Amino acid sequence: MKIGVLALQGAVAEHIRSIELAGAEGIAIKKVEELEQVQGLIIPGGESTTIGKLMRKYGFIEAIRQFSDAGKPIFGTCAGLIVLAKSIEGQEEPHLGLMNITVARNAFGRQRESFETDLDVKGIEEPVRAVFIRAPLIRSVGDGVDVLSSYNDEIVTAREGHLLASSFHPELTDDYRLHQYFVDMVKASQAS
Repeated sequence: MKIGVLALQGAVAEHIRSIELAGAEGIAIKKVEELEQVQGLIIPGGESTTIGKLMRKYGFIEAIRQFSDAGKPIFGTCAGLIVLAKSIEGQEEPHLGLMNITVARNAFGRQRESFETDLDVKGIEEPVRAVFIRAPLIRSVGDGVDVLSSYNDEIVTAREGHLLASSFHPELTDDYRLHQYFVDMVKASQAS
């Protein structure tokens, strides 16, 4: 099984390492046609406005929407969460507009307010180590969205069917269990 990591910006190598620890093959996706090689896709962190512009420039918006329409799982982390959202506070246009969530950018503050913590995540037994760097948060969820974890009563991990999103960077620790959760989502989508 192959899982792509959108390689326009962000911690691509770290995501690939976590995917491989979870037992799948990770591939950096730099061209739209490479999406045909993978069964799941991770949209990593970075800067959401830049990622959105690059996705438009290289034709990824429509291609990833079609990928999603085919029921293939997508996991957005940090800026990737913003890119997946149907609604972004203070921004008229969403990027992909796939996931029924409203997000706030940089909700946890600037770079110097970055932190690590252990989070309970629904579906994962022990707490997951989470790294928050200029992290967004999920202000609200719509129908069909399952909240998987919160931090200080703010939603930081959610799932809607084949879509998974986290405010934090799971790839920046040695704890690959959230990637394992995603790999399992991809396996389940293959079986159905």
